[in-house]
This record gives sequence, structure tokens and C-alpha cells, in this order.
Amino acid sequence: MLIEARPATDPELAALVVAQQRELREADGGLDGQVTVPHDDIHYLVVIDGGRVVACGGIQALDPDTGELKRMYVRPAYRGRGIARQLLAALEELAFQRGHTVVCLETGTYLPAAIRLYTSCGYEPIPVYGEYVGNPYSVCFAKRLPVAV
Repeated sequence: MLIEARPATDPELAALVVAQQRELREADGGLDGQVTVPHDDIHYLVVIDGGRVVACGGIQALDPDTGELKRMYVRPAYRGRGIARQLLAALEELAFQRGHTVVCLETGTYLPAAIRLYTSCGYEPIPVYGEYVGNPYSVCFAKRLPVAV
């Protein structure tokens, strides 16, 4: 398994983001509260297994100290192998390298597996923020990154 950076314009990455959005629409039952805002300033990582891009995620700066986790997704056939946990750790390292001391994220109340992953990796609930305010299906989390020694 390999984790590498890809530009937002990468076609394999774009296919995963489309799959993620499709799966979210199916999971939320087409809720009107779903927020999908395209961002071209996300720094993406992908996971490659057997030559195939199987997972993605990105970090977007909210401010100099805070990076937001975006578009975290693992293809269904590759779930349960620890890929999401490894990708999350790599994204946290990317956020740290970009100068962030905190990583925050938004996920849906209808995604209990995602919530379990984030809380088991040290993310704590925070108030809903930014574009997610007013969305009754949004829950937000944050994690303070360890300080380098």
C-alpha cells in the first residue's frame, strides 16, 4: 500500500470524490441538508493498493492554525483493512507539515462508522461551524495535533 499526494484535477481522485458523494446521498436518503461545496484548495492524498486508487482524503486550511479534513473516503471493497486509519494519520501529518496545530472535520449523524473512526483516533466533538451551521445532520469534531519535539 502506498499513500501519495495527488492534485485536485487527478481523474482517479475525481472518480473517488464522485463515488463518495453518491454514497453520501444514498446514506442520507437525499436529505436537503447535505452540503457539497467544491474546493480547489484542498491538498489531497490517495491510497494505492495493487496499482488502484482505493481511498482519498484532503486537508484544507481554514486559518493558519486549523486544517479541515475533507473528502475522506475508502472504496467499500477495501474497508475493514485499516486503510482509513492509516490515511487519517497521513492526513494529520500533512496538516502538521502545513503548519496546522488542529484538524477539524464535519461528518453526518447517519455515518456511525465514520464517527467511531474519528473518536477512536482522538477527535472530540465541537460545535458545528462554518458552512455546516444550520444543517441538522452535521456533527463536527476536532483534534489538537501533537507538538514536535
